[in-house]
Amino acid sequence: MAQETLQQFYIPEEQSIYLLSHDDAKKLKDWFRLCEAQLEQLGYRDIELIGKGAFGFVFAGVSAWGESLVFKFSRITLPAHYKERLEEEAFMLGLVEHSHVPRLIAFQAMRGQPILAMERARGRDLEQLSLEWGPLSPRRVVRIAAQLADILQTLRHHPGKPIVHGDIKPSNIVFDPDSERVALIDWGSSVFAQLDEHNQPVASSVMELMSDSMQQTNARLGDVYFIGEAQLNGGLSSPRFDEEGLAGTLYALASGQSCRFGHKAIPPTSLGLPVEFARVLEAMLAPDPALRARAGDYFLAEMPRMARIVMEDLPVASPAPLVPVWLRPGNRDIDTVVYSSRKSFLREEGAHEVLQALDEAPLDRYYKDFLQGMGDTEKAFLAAVSRLGKYPVVGGLAVRWEASGVYIDSSLNLHDEHLRASFTASVNNMVNLARAINRSGIFKSCLFDARDTLHIDRADQDQPFTAPAGMALPYEVSAAPDIEDQARLHSYFEDGRDPDEYLDLPRRIMEILAQLNRIHHTGLIIFESLPTHLKIHSYYRLLDPEREAEFGDCLDRILQSLPLIKGLGVSGFMKMPYKDTRFFSHIERLPEKYYPRDPRKFRL
Repeated sequence: MAQETLQQFYIPEEQSIYLLSHDDAKKLKDWFRLCEAQLEQLGYRDIELIGKGAFGFVFAGVSAWGESLVFKFSRITLPAHYKERLEEEAFMLGLVEHSHVPRLIAFQAMRGQPILAMERARGRDLEQLSLEWGPLSPRRVVRIAAQLADILQTLRHHPGKPIVHGDIKPSNIVFDPDSERVALIDWGSSVFAQLDEHNQPVASSVMELMSDSMQQTNARLGDVYFIGEAQLNGGLSSPRFDEEGLAGTLYALASGQSCRFGHKAIPPTSLGLPVEFARVLEAMLAPDPALRARAGDYFLAEMPRMARIVMEDLPVASPAPLVPVWLRPGNRDIDTVVYSSRKSFLREEGAHEVLQALDEAPLDRYYKDFLQGMGDTEKAFLAAVSRLGKYPVVGGLAVRWEASGVYIDSSLNLHDEHLRASFTASVNNMVNLARAINRSGIFKSCLFDARDTLHIDRADQDQPFTAPAGMALPYEVSAAPDIEDQARLHSYFEDGRDPDEYLDLPRRIMEILAQLNRIHHTGLIIFESLPTHLKIHSYYRLLDPEREAEFGDCLDRILQSLPLIKGLGVSGFMKMPYKDTRFFSHIERLPEKYYPRDPRKFRL
């Protein structure tokens, strides 16, 4: 089966190191150690990995004179022209002088490995803080907006030509909770603007205006979850790109999402923001380019005034989950991965066009490349499900759309009580986005701990997969059986075969799964068969302790039957603890909700 086909079913949002084969994981760890050793040879200490992206890895360290710095390395597997982009990033960063932009320290190469060193901003990136806090308070959103607006003004009026950052998003903004200062980082997509804010060409001479460089875009893609349509579709670079990225970022932070696409179903005017700010933000996200441009100009001109509005953090009640959320505190870290039947969902939405022409498409951008052609709310729903996987959670979802409304079965088990409010907000966003989608069909998603994934290797495709001695599928046992209602058992098989399951499991394994199905439990199992590598992702919780011996025997017999697996592909099964379907009516958008004119009335 073609590798292209394999990549289109259960696609993880981000490749966990625990999903890599032993050899690949070792190579990655060895390369991390090599980067750390190179930095130590250059005189830096306290080296730590702090981030990774499509093009490279980011380390932090301390210089000999005690300055905290950040170091970017290109991925060693990238072609040479991608590695050259790190030097281009250093050049662009060196041109920007602003108190909210960490300064360039140096660009150097060691043994052919380019390294970009820059000042380290104090704080944590806003994507991390958003996952920890949930939707940011309106006061914080306005304060962040004012500082970023000032950066955009500086870039728009840069001497010579305006500069476009090109990738404004929460993870590229570092926020210090103590001082509430922001820093805009990651200038790898920055370019000189080809058009100014009036849509007029930016050129220093007639010859430059007539050159090929003004006939094709110099813009880089940026994150498709936050950039606007013009940048996504290859338009000439403009300061408007950053205004649209900033609008999407502020909206995501205020709503507790990880993308810009949900603004039709969950509009900025429903988030408790000051009325003027909310309406400007909504206009900056509007489909009409002329309206977006007017709103962007208004935002930059009036943001200093809007920032002077007296605001305070109002008391907020913990949100109630729209579908059940169970707390299952554990004593170890969870490395959650989301697998979903996205291909069926995308096919039903008519999303047949893949962004093959984009330079970044050969890189493993996962299912983001499949979003082209979908409606914004559908994109937001997929991103909302993906966001759930950024929490320590295991379980599953089954969303069914019908003319009468939306039916949701779920088993969501959160392993960190401190994240409950944020996780609940993310779950509720997912539900509300689903309610705003008009379609017929089923969307299924599994959330499992990648640390529990079993890996079995074979020399070639002619050899069977054989589980080594001592290998076992992990499972938990409830202290006492949950109340069992046989009439509400949610079967592995009741939804029928998923059309995207390309791997035909042998009859013996199917018979064992049928036997498991008669034992009260919740969980999932996914078989991912590659040419020389088999991954078994699973999450199991037995709800009838008296049948543990039978349950464990079934899991053992599954592993004993692995040599019977033939072919390549993915096949997965998910089981809810019992049928507890929640029904929701369709909605068009959430109602308006603004920050109060007199916040003092809302003090505790």
